[in-house]
Amino acid sequence: KFNSVANKSEIIIPLSKSKLFFLILASILFVILGFWFVIAPPQSNHLIFGNKTILFIVGICAIILFSVFAFFLIQKINDNKPGLVINHEGILDNSSALAIGLIKWTDVVDISVLKISSQKLIMLYVKNPQEYIDRQPNLLKRKTMEMNLKMYHSPLSISATGLKCKFDDLLQQIELHFNKK
Repeated sequence: KFNSVANKSEIIIPLSKSKLFFLILASILFVILGFWFVIAPPQSNHLIFGNKTILFIVGICAIILFSVFAFFLIQKINDNKPGLVINHEGILDNSSALAIGLIKWTDVVDISVLKISSQKLIMLYVKNPQEYIDRQPNLLKRKTMEMNLKMYHSPLSISATGLKCKFDDLLQQIELHFNKK
């Protein structure tokens, strides 16, 4: 399941290049769909789907959002570092575009699961969320973390989407290490 380093109780979870590649393809498809909505929106009598202004706005949003998403995914697919390392010190996060590096167990006060549509996230609640936000050098990523803090009460989340593991196995390992702290 996971690679364990002897005598250190360290779990190393690699990035899943196949999952990342699939996400890049999906992002590209949404960008193409966005261009379709902007350039030649489908004709319909439907109140919403027939409204060219709404389709134009949705198209622009899709182009911007999924282009940014694809950009970060392409960077991540070329990354050869492990996606996640879980050990006695904390979680070394390199799993997503918002990866922040080391999240110390001494900072983590609670863990929960957040489900957004069909996506499950492990939310890590820390006693010093602003310190983690301030560590993020990228302005766009920092603003996203601030938004996450306002909406979900934590800037830190981990998903199994880009990792070579199942969500439930990842959650079990994180909870196991958190309870040992």
